[in-house]
Amino acid sequence: MISSRPAEAEDRAVPGHWEGDLIIGLNRSAIGTLVERSSRFTMLVHLPREDGYGQIPRTKNGPALGGYGAVTMANALKKSVTALPAHLKQSLTWDRGKELSDHARFTIESGVKVFFADPRSPWQRGTNENTNGLLRQYFPKGTDLSRWSAQEIHAVANALNTRPRKTLGWMTPAEAINEYLKCSQQSSVATTG
Repeated sequence: MISSRPAEAEDRAVPGHWEGDLIIGLNRSAIGTLVERSSRFTMLVHLPREDGYGQIPRTKNGPALGGYGAVTMANALKKSVTALPAHLKQSLTWDRGKELSDHARFTIESGVKVFFADPRSPWQRGTNENTNGLLRQYFPKGTDLSRWSAQEIHAVANALNTRPRKTLGWMTPAEAINEYLKCSQQSSVATTG
């Protein structure tokens, strides 16, 4: 539960705490969104449909072929956070969607602790909700999100990450996270002497 999340995540003082969600499109299509709370740096998770989608009739408790079933989602999230330095993989706050029901395996394999927001409390992941609103400028409601390739989705993330933000003193999220990474590298070099 979110009540167990470290206090440093709440006040945005320490980078590495993420919020996540899905934006949903037509025909069970989706794109995963990850937003770092202090820098507002955004990563988008490409969730293509599984083999057999549209060919195998949907069955209750059958395979999730829409691209965001629990196993697929955990694997895609793990792939997205793998390249991050360890100090940027502190926590992930998600809503209560069943797509992250494989969170325990995700935590073990990625090192990212998962916390869940309270029911019907989107403000507990406000950074992500705001980002999802911005993303709807690129991925309108009522469209099939599977039509965008991984490269196109990453280009949209780059557009958001290079957009100056008032809350960051008009820095971009990319500049904010790079400044943090630069400072953390300098402090680690200074202490190894």
